[in-house]
Amino acid sequence: MDSFIWQALAAGIGVALIAAPLGVFLVWRRMAYFGDTLAHSALLGLALGLLLDIDFNLAVMAVAMSVALVLLLLQRGGRLALDTLLGILAHAALSLGLVAVAFVEGVRVDLMGYLFGDILAVTLGDIAWVWGAGALALMLLALLWRPLLALTVHEELARVEGIRVDLIQAVFLLLVALVIAVSMKIVGVLLITSLMIIPAATARRLSRTPEQMALLAALTGISSVALGLAGSLQWDTPTGPSIVVASALLFTSSRVLPSR
Repeated sequence: MDSFIWQALAAGIGVALIAAPLGVFLVWRRMAYFGDTLAHSALLGLALGLLLDIDFNLAVMAVAMSVALVLLLLQRGGRLALDTLLGILAHAALSLGLVAVAFVEGVRVDLMGYLFGDILAVTLGDIAWVWGAGALALMLLALLWRPLLALTVHEELARVEGIRVDLIQAVFLLLVALVIAVSMKIVGVLLITSLMIIPAATARRLSRTPEQMALLAALTGISSVALGLAGSLQWDTPTGPSIVVASALLFTSSRVLPSR
């Protein structure tokens, strides 16, 4: 096969490996919409990167992490439900991004490319960025796994046991923001959430332990990338959406299997 196919496969596998384990906690904590919120904020980061003439990846990462911290601060107030806060932040960030893009003069922005990604156009530099950031994210997640699992099961009990709940939550939200930022060019801001949520949802009813669910979610994500890429090449369909369709088909297939 041509080298660009192998590069696309390597990049997609890197995204799946880091997105799926984080998606497990998003599913458990009923925060699926949080991924969409950060994905929408990525457009604002893109616009600021153009306006300030800085690296797109760094700009998107900075904005996504800022939104994650703002959510954490607003959530501590306890006056609004989480889904309400996520809705406000998602639409505000997306609208601010579209407004900011309008101020960029003399530059044509390929919004479709950033919304839906172009995995077939990734470079070796993109692959290094994804795998490097992914390795860092997975190491941090491994360190946080036990306390994060404890506060997911029962937050108040975790506080009593001495777990620094606010710090753990902040680091987790920043990890999700990091993954979305590095994955934007690969599968697009509107599709990265799918690689977080769908494989985790697929693995949930087939797993007996949290660790087994995370591993199975990662394998499902990798399979989705491989099947979607193969289907895109076979039928000449958009690659990013094809990966999500493959993931959705795997989820549908899992529903007919007996739960464990």
